[in-house]
Amino acid sequence: MVFWVLTGAVTLAVVIILSRQMLRKSPEADRAEVTSDMQIYRDQLKELERDIERGTVTGAEADRTRLEISRRLLDADRAAKARTVASDAPDKITRGTAGIAALVLILGGFGLYWILGSPGVQDLGQKKRIAMAQEVHDTRPGQAEIEAQRPAWEGPPAETPADYLELIKSLRASVGKKPDDPKGLDLLVQHETNLGNHIAAREAMDHLIAVKGEDATANDFARQADVMIMTAGGYVSPEAEEALRLALIKEPRNHVARYYTGLLFAQTDRPDLAFRMWRALLEEGPDGAPWITPIRSQIGFLAQAAGVDYTPPAPRTTPAGDISQPGPTAEDIEAAQDMSEADRGEMIQSMVERLSERLATEGGTPDEWARLISVLGVLGNTERAAAIWGEAQDVFTDHPDALDVVRIAAKQAGVAE
Repeated sequence: MVFWVLTGAVTLAVVIILSRQMLRKSPEADRAEVTSDMQIYRDQLKELERDIERGTVTGAEADRTRLEISRRLLDADRAAKARTVASDAPDKITRGTAGIAALVLILGGFGLYWILGSPGVQDLGQKKRIAMAQEVHDTRPGQAEIEAQRPAWEGPPAETPADYLELIKSLRASVGKKPDDPKGLDLLVQHETNLGNHIAAREAMDHLIAVKGEDATANDFARQADVMIMTAGGYVSPEAEEALRLALIKEPRNHVARYYTGLLFAQTDRPDLAFRMWRALLEEGPDGAPWITPIRSQIGFLAQAAGVDYTPPAPRTTPAGDISQPGPTAEDIEAAQDMSEADRGEMIQSMVERLSERLATEGGTPDEWARLISVLGVLGNTERAAAIWGEAQDVFTDHPDALDVVRIAAKQAGVAE
């Protein structure tokens, strides 16, 4: 209400000032019949009469001068009357124009604000905005409430190989027999996530954290938060926030935990905190990290919302790849020991083949190339590991730092010096 009263008062003052200027009569119109020119001509006639009396001007010359001055006086009188008529004639029109201008200014100004502005929005100071953001943070729904609203899992993708589904079925059965086996739970989280069965993955991840207890690492808590957020469709719940807090206590610079904490700030109306956290991640890199692309797509909006003039750094050239699709690890192989020999072999071989095919067709990160070489070394397939090492040298020839990562794995597999 205060805003509207002040705005109305200012608008009314402007209308009054403009109207007074438009309706005010010109001082020249009030003195139209007594102009300075006419007074000069009258004085000249008086002076001429005195000259005649003194005999300084002859009769003929006096007549000619009197005629000329009289003519000029008549011209000045006609001009004065014309100015008076010009000033008085449009008086009604001027008032009408002033009224129309006032209406346009008042109605147009308020109408434009109604369309482009935000009528009814409170004037929020910084403290009030922070308090409102804190209320949003404290009253947001929990993980269970969000999961209840999510659509039910429709089953694995249609293109999922039948043998892979059988392996997952065997893995579930194995975990059912040994529910507190951390290696089996770790594999179950990974593969339920691959199938899109996020609630099952989240339940397995929660149990894995409980089993590890005090041995749970920062990466474990960051992974737990990641699974929760995927299950909730990108929403950071209070439970996911607690997992992120524990991850950052154990490792303050954990990239995944910092990214999701920034996302939490963005979702709870704290763009200032989100911008600071994501800016640091973006400038640290590496550009191939999975969090870089979403940060780049939103950092401009966050900077604007935070009131910061910011230009993101240009992307640095890095080897192509997607580190969000991990392949099998040596731990995966060890965790498969509870399966039958045939199932274990098929499972490991299936994961190796998928990773190998993806690296050959789409490329990958140095860590993925190193992982594939390490697994092949564990399997004793040194010939194929050597071939992969050769391909990696060609792929990363312009990136010596990346190649060093792969070289370490190749040395451990015995295929590099």
